[in-house]
Amino acid sequence: MQPGRREKGRETRDEGQGTRDKGIHNYDNNENHDNDLNNYNPTMTPKQLGYYFPAEFAPHASTWLSWPHKEASWPGKIDSIYPSYIAFIKTLVKFEKVNINVCDESMKLKAQTLLQAANVDLSNVQFYIHPTNDAWCRDHGPAFLLNKNDASKKAIVDWNYNAWGNKYPPFDLDDVIPSKIGEALGLQVFHPGIIMEGGSVDFNGAGTVITSTACLLNPNRNPHLNQSQIEQVLMDYYGQDQVLWVDEGIVGDDTDGHIDDTVRFVNEDTVITVIEDKKTDENYELLQHNLRQLKQMRLINGKQLNIVEIPMPDDVIWEGQRLPASYANFYIANNQVVVPTYKCGKDDIVLSIIQDSFPGREVVGIDSTDIIWGLGSFHCLSQQEPI
Repeated sequence: MQPGRREKGRETRDEGQGTRDKGIHNYDNNENHDNDLNNYNPTMTPKQLGYYFPAEFAPHASTWLSWPHKEASWPGKIDSIYPSYIAFIKTLVKFEKVNINVCDESMKLKAQTLLQAANVDLSNVQFYIHPTNDAWCRDHGPAFLLNKNDASKKAIVDWNYNAWGNKYPPFDLDDVIPSKIGEALGLQVFHPGIIMEGGSVDFNGAGTVITSTACLLNPNRNPHLNQSQIEQVLMDYYGQDQVLWVDEGIVGDDTDGHIDDTVRFVNEDTVITVIEDKKTDENYELLQHNLRQLKQMRLINGKQLNIVEIPMPDDVIWEGQRLPASYANFYIANNQVVVPTYKCGKDDIVLSIIQDSFPGREVVGIDSTDIIWGLGSFHCLSQQEPI
């Protein structure tokens, strides 16, 4: 059986490499792409060409998903995740299109049948036959860029992908999903040539990206690059001007500390961050350390961050393993914010705090106690495509 996101924990330190050769300017120049390539210059970075990665709270054209099918990621429980997964899709299609990668026509039919049974509006769902190894589209999906000089231009960054440090091979199908989508949409695709996952970064829409040293400086990602070099690649390929760093992730996180479980931008100068109330908990000092770092940070304009604290949920334990349950793994959609809940007394408290942070959106809580068995939740499963 293929290893799923259940067999190894956050202490793994394999020095995994991606399936492409490393090369900071390893671009894809496919002449079949549309007119975005007419002025293509392979010696220039996306930032130099005017491209940038918008904040998640900017308007979406769609959300991309990869249909869950890998039994090893939810051993003995994969069928139990579909009600919440389908509820997620049903929520999204109210205000935006949902594109779903499926492995073949048989999987497409299965997905359609389940969605129809839940009365999901299929007129706002489109399927693409793009075979995948697993469901975590945040990390293997495309990073969509817009162009500040030409609103008609859109491009994709296809980072190398090695399943969080070679933890869960094979990942060859996932690694090429961004290029498959670029081909399907006729978009220019940039290949930076280094390992990067979408869940490891978050953006404020004003030139700042935040990430964690626990993940991006882990030797199982890009051991040949130092912190300064990684910052430069982030700025060049995401079109940003500033990189902020916290150090820690949460216990049970097999990604080695993705930011989308700890700190999230809700507007240009405000973050939501998780804290642990119990001083005896393993997460307490980790998250207090992050909080102290956030309080010292300054944005490009010199402004201090506004920090909204939300508690961690009660421990979610399955078969003796603590799972990386976090309310910060919410997904900001058009007119909505989908928040994972955990059948916990803190659920309603957190939903209220998050609602106060998004006055123009409806906050929707969806149970994630089965989905988190796969070591991720709604943000990990999704990737936004901006307008």
